[in-house]
Amino acid sequence: MEKKDWKTWFRRLGLAGFVFFLAKGLLWLAVLFGLLKVGCTG
Repeated sequence: MEKKDWKTWFRRLGLAGFVFFLAKGLLWLAVLFGLLKVGCTG
């Protein structure tokens, strides 16, 4: 029973980490794209 709980916990932690870093990466891409767009038109 304990092993199953640990596996579930690690799976949730892994999924949360994946979603967090995916959102962080997409946000950085949006910021860089916005800076490039402002820099090229300004």
